[in-house]
Amino acid sequence: MHGPASPGWLLVTLCAATGAYCLLRMRSSVEEQRRAAGGEALMGFGMAAMAVPATVAAPPRWAWLAYAAVFGAAAVRALWVARTGPHHLHHLVGACAMVYMAGVMATAPGRHTHGGSGVPLLTGVLLLYFTGYVLRSGLRLLPTGSVVGGPGTVGWADRPELSQACRLSMGIAMLAMLVTL
Repeated sequence: MHGPASPGWLLVTLCAATGAYCLLRMRSSVEEQRRAAGGEALMGFGMAAMAVPATVAAPPRWAWLAYAAVFGAAAVRALWVARTGPHHLHHLVGACAMVYMAGVMATAPGRHTHGGSGVPLLTGVLLLYFTGYVLRSGLRLLPTGSVVGGPGTVGWADRPELSQACRLSMGIAMLAMLVTL
């Protein structure tokens, strides 16, 4: 993505660390956790690759098209999984947002905006969605006052607060990437 190098590297680090933790979560004994963690790991590493500052490595057009193809396939998979429940729709929105950003970067590399004035409609809709998602995810991390089980009762790969923190950090990263379009 385009923008200042220092925040870009922070974004790369955040997304790569989140992707790495999601890979570790794939060792969970709960199948639903493993499945979700795989998709989130792909999203984290993909976001890290796309966030590398353009001043360091400006990817060729074909790389953006490859990102669009990979996340297009992830969107199709998310659409297939979403038929089992609406809670999977976020993965679909995230994958579609990645396809959109890759498409924008493939058609306008080196530019910070789409041209014209204002924010394009789809970018604005995605910014609103991910802002709501980040706020909701942050609220879900707040303590509720009740403790379910004590330390050691849940495996580290199955800790819901860590999974939620990963989702929150990827939502924030998605917002940062959308703002730079």
